[in-house]
Amino acid sequence: MIAELVSSALGLALYLNTLSADFCYDDSRAIKTNQDLLPETPWTHIFYNDFWGTLLTHSGSHKSYRPLCTLSFRLNHAIGGLNPWSYHLVNVLLHAAVTGLFTNFSKILLGDGYWTFMAGLMFASHPIHTEAVAGIVGRADVGASFFFLLSLLCYMKHCSTRGSSARTWGWFLGTGMCAGCSMLWKEQGVTVLAVSAVYDVFVFHRLKMKQILPTIYKGKNLSLFLSISLLTFWGTSLLGARLYWMGNKPPSFSNSDNPAADSDSLLARTLTFFYLPTKNLWLLLCPDTLSFDWSMDAVPLLKTISDWRNLHTVAFYTGLLLLAYYGLKSPSIERECNGKFVTNGKQNANGHSCHSEVEYGNSEIKPSFASKVENGIRNNASQRTQLPSTENIVVLSLSLLIIPFVPATNLFFYVGFVIAERVLYIPSMGFCLLITVGARALYVKVQKRFLKSLIFYATAALIVFYGLKTAVRNGDWQNEEMLYRSGIKVNPAKAWGNLGNVLKSQSKISEAESAYRNALYYRSNMADMLYNLGLLLQENSRFAEALHYYKLAIGSRPTLASAYLNTGIILMNQGKTEEARRTFLKCSEIPDENLKDPHAHKSSVTSCLYNLGKLYHEQGHYEDALSVYKEAIQKMPRQFAPQSLYNMMGEAYMRLSMLPEAEHWYMESLRSKTDHIPAHLTYGKLLALTAEKFFLKAIELDPTKGNCYMHYGQFLLEEARLIEAAEMAKKAAELDSTEFDVVFNAAHMLRQASLNEAAEKYYDLAARLRPNYPAALMNLGAILHLNGRLQKAEANYLRALQLKPDDIITQSNLRKLWNIMEKQGLKTSKT
Repeated sequence: MIAELVSSALGLALYLNTLSADFCYDDSRAIKTNQDLLPETPWTHIFYNDFWGTLLTHSGSHKSYRPLCTLSFRLNHAIGGLNPWSYHLVNVLLHAAVTGLFTNFSKILLGDGYWTFMAGLMFASHPIHTEAVAGIVGRADVGASFFFLLSLLCYMKHCSTRGSSARTWGWFLGTGMCAGCSMLWKEQGVTVLAVSAVYDVFVFHRLKMKQILPTIYKGKNLSLFLSISLLTFWGTSLLGARLYWMGNKPPSFSNSDNPAADSDSLLARTLTFFYLPTKNLWLLLCPDTLSFDWSMDAVPLLKTISDWRNLHTVAFYTGLLLLAYYGLKSPSIERECNGKFVTNGKQNANGHSCHSEVEYGNSEIKPSFASKVENGIRNNASQRTQLPSTENIVVLSLSLLIIPFVPATNLFFYVGFVIAERVLYIPSMGFCLLITVGARALYVKVQKRFLKSLIFYATAALIVFYGLKTAVRNGDWQNEEMLYRSGIKVNPAKAWGNLGNVLKSQSKISEAESAYRNALYYRSNMADMLYNLGLLLQENSRFAEALHYYKLAIGSRPTLASAYLNTGIILMNQGKTEEARRTFLKCSEIPDENLKDPHAHKSSVTSCLYNLGKLYHEQGHYEDALSVYKEAIQKMPRQFAPQSLYNMMGEAYMRLSMLPEAEHWYMESLRSKTDHIPAHLTYGKLLALTAEKFFLKAIELDPTKGNCYMHYGQFLLEEARLIEAAEMAKKAAELDSTEFDVVFNAAHMLRQASLNEAAEKYYDLAARLRPNYPAALMNLGAILHLNGRLQKAEANYLRALQLKPDDIITQSNLRKLWNIMEKQGLKTSKT
C-alpha cells in the first residue's frame, strides 16, 4: 500500500494550488449556466440532456452523454452553490484516487519494487493531466478513469479466479457495472472492455496472434472464449443503448472545431488524421507547450505529401508497429522476470525463481508456467505469484495507450476537436507503463552499474520535471485571463477572442477592443468575435461601427440570432422602424436545428419577438403586439427571464380594455420577479382603472347624489385628470349646494384645475354656508387675491384673522396683498 499512498499523495499535493482557481472556459457552460444543476430543475433531466444541458436528441446537441459527471456537478451545486473551491476539491481527490488505483494496477504488472513507484509517480505528475484536473469539466475524464481502472481490476480478478472460485462471475459482474459507469462519466470509458480482452488473451493467457484462431477453432479454452464473448456482448449492448438514447444520429460540428473534417481534400483529411496521433504522442512525451484549445488553425492541415511533418507520421507508425511486433512475437527461451534476467528457466542473478516460457513444437497451447492444464483451464496457483513478461506488459501498455484514444481519431466518426489534452488522461496510463517498462528493460539489459544508475536517475528526473511543469501549468488555470494569455502562442484567434471577453468584463474597454481585433486579424470570419466587437461598440454608443460588425457576423453565420437582435434594436432607436421590423421578423424565423447552443439561440429569438411586440405597441397596433408576445412565450426557453414580456402583455391587454387579462399578466410578471418595478407601476394603473368602474357604478346607482361625483372627482384629481375632476366637482356642488364639505372641496378641485373664476364662485358659496369658518374665509380671500379682486380679498383675510388671529398663512397672504395694493396706489386697512 505504500506505493499507492505515496503516489496518491503526490497527485494530491501537485494540484493543491488549483483549489483557489476560478471557473474557466468550458466550466461556464457546463456549470454556471447549465439549468440541469439548479434545484428547481427535475434531476431526471440529467439523463435526457447532454453534458451542456441540451436535449440529447436535439440536432445541435454535442451528444456528450455524461450523466454521472453532471450529477456530481449537481451535488456540488447543492452543497456549495457556485463556489469553485468545492468543485476543484472533488477533482483533486478524484485524481488522487485514480493515481492510487493506477499504482495498484502497475504493481500487479511490475511487482512490488521501485518500478511500480516510478509508474505511479509518473502518472501522478504528468502535465498532460492539468486540463482534466485543474479544469472542472475535466472531471468527466478523471471520473471515467476511476471506473475504467476499477473495471479492469475486477476483470483481472475474474481471470485469476476463473475455474477455481464461485466468485469469478461476481468479479465479471463488477467488470460490466464499472464499465457502464465509466461510459456514463465519459464515452471513451466503454473501451475498458476491449482493454480487458487484450489483457485476457495476450497477458493472462499469453497467446500470440497466430494462436488465437486455432484456440477458438479447436475449443481449447472455453472459459476464455466465454469471457471474451460476454465482454463483446456487453460492449455492443452499451454502445447500442447509447446510440439509441442519443437519437441514432452523430453530432455535427462547425468547421472551426475540426478543420480537417470539413476539408474538401481527401488527401488533406487523410494526412492530417494520420498525423494527429503523432502530435498527441509528442504531447505525452514532451508536454512543453500546452493549450486550453487546439481548434481552428492550431495544427495546420497537412495538404501535400511533401509536408515535412509526414516524416513524424512515418516514424510514429513505424515505432508503433515495431513495439507491437516486439510484444506479440514468439517468445524466446531467454526472458526476464521480476527485473532479473533468466536463461532456460534459470536466473543469472539472485532473486526469485521463474519458469521459462517455451513454445513447443506441437500445435497445442502449452502452459506459460510449470502448471497443469485441465479442461482448458489453467491451474492458477503459481500464476498468481508470477509477473507478466516485458512483452506482455508492452502489449497491455499499447492497448491502454491506443484503444481509449481510438474514439478521438476521427476513424469511426468526426469529433468536435483537433486535439484535446484531457482526452489523453486514460491513454497516459499506457504511456506511463510503456516508459516505465522500457526503462526497466534497459536497466536489466545493461551490465555497468553506472549505466543502471543513469537510467534510474534519468527516469526519476523525468518525474521531477513533469511535476514542476504541472505545478507551473496549474497557475495558468487560476483564472480565465491567465488561461487565455497562455494559449495565444498555440491558438491566437481563439485565445485573443476569449481574452477580449474577459477584459470587457473588467471594464478595460480599449484593451478588449484590441483583443477582439487581434483575434479577427488571425481569423477574420469568426462570427462570435465579430458579434462581440459589435456589442462592445454598441455599448459605447458607436452605433454605425457596431452595425457594420453585426452585418459581418450575420454574413459569416446567418443563424446568429443575437446579431439580428442587436441590429434591430439599433435600427429601432434610430427611427428606422420598418427596417427594424424586418430584422426582428427574420430573426424570429431562424430554426434552432444544428446549433451548438439552442438555449442561447431561443433566448435571442424570444428577445427579438419581445422587441418586435414593443415596436407594434408603440405604433398603436396592440393586437399585433399581443400576437407576437404570445409567440415569444411559446418559444421562450427555461432560463429566459420573462417578467418584462409578461408586463408588456398586460400593457397591451389594458390598451384594449381587456382588464381581467391585463391583471393576469401583471400578476404573472410579479410572480416571476417580485421586485420588477415596471410591473408594479402598470399594475397600479390597472387597479386605478378598475377602481374607476366602481365610482361610475355608484353614480349610476344614484345620479342625484353629489357626494358620488365628489369622490369620483377626487379620484380623477389623483390621476391628474384635472379637467374631468373639475367637471365632477361642479356637478357635485350643483347637486349638493347646501352641503359645505361638498361645495368647499369642489372649490379646491376647480382651483387645482386652474378654473379660478368657478373656484371663486364656490369658495364664496362655502363662506356663506359657514360665515364664521376661518378656512373658508381665508381660501375665499386667496382666490380673490389671485383673480385681482384685491379689496374684497383684504376684507376676507381680515375677517379670517378676527376669527383666528394667529393663522400664519393668512397673515403672510395679507402682507403680500398689502404690498401689491400699495404699489398700485390703493388704500389699505393698514394705512
